[in-house]
Amino acid sequence: MDSIGLDPFQQQVSDLLLRHRSVLDISSKYQESNSRVNRAMVKAVTECGCIEVQASRQPFQAEQDLNQVKDSLDTHMVGGLCDHCLDVIKEEMGKNLFYLTAMCNLLDIRLEEVIETESQKLSTLGVFNLR
Repeated sequence: MDSIGLDPFQQQVSDLLLRHRSVLDISSKYQESNSRVNRAMVKAVTECGCIEVQASRQPFQAEQDLNQVKDSLDTHMVGGLCDHCLDVIKEEMGKNLFYLTAMCNLLDIRLEEVIETESQKLSTLGVFNLR
């Protein structure tokens, strides 16, 4: 499959978005699509069981350097997504990306510029950009 750049994708979203052109519609569809991504991840745990969540308090010792801290932190996820769950989550993420891009279009923001700005911030601040 050929790769598509962000600008052509953004134009494609603009061309295809016929309904939900209101800021309220796009905002609510974006929020709904985000919930569907989260729901698909939960179903991978609770219905399929291909992944498990085993969570506990994250170990953190102030005397460790940042690389040691990073290596000691856990994702709390065990296993890997099965093909079905992976397909569902990717589909829901695609819809989420569609509505994020639609919001960018509505606000006259280039998605590529948002990503470039965030990447520059991450490069500049590095680990001091902890979120």
